[in-house]
Amino acid sequence: MATPDELDKTLTLRAAVSRYDDLRARDAFAEGDADVTALTKAEALELLALGEVIARKARYGRQLAVRSARRAGASWSQIGVAVGTSKQTAWETHNRWIDEQARTDLGDGHMGMGEAEVAEERSLAGSPDDA
Repeated sequence: MATPDELDKTLTLRAAVSRYDDLRARDAFAEGDADVTALTKAEALELLALGEVIARKARYGRQLAVRSARRAGASWSQIGVAVGTSKQTAWETHNRWIDEQARTDLGDGHMGMGEAEVAEERSLAGSPDDA
């Protein structure tokens, strides 16, 4: 059985979504169509693992987009609106992400940021009250 950690290392977001969509569609159609083969236990577990991989990759991508928005001059209020939260929550979430990236070896095949990169990220993030 493939774990989310294993799949995360081998699949891009696009590949994970494609496989997830294929399995999810087959699962949905199998319920009402005798001609469609139901998912095996292994495929159902893979579907669950793929959902976790997609969520992880989306969370990481969201923080990269937050960084891009800050670089482009977006305020935390604007970012909060864009992600459906308050400016404070958006800022806190991004700063937790920076804290996680500050670990140089994230243990999941991804390398974090060095001290200089973390300092740059914190400067860019500023405070939630920054315009």
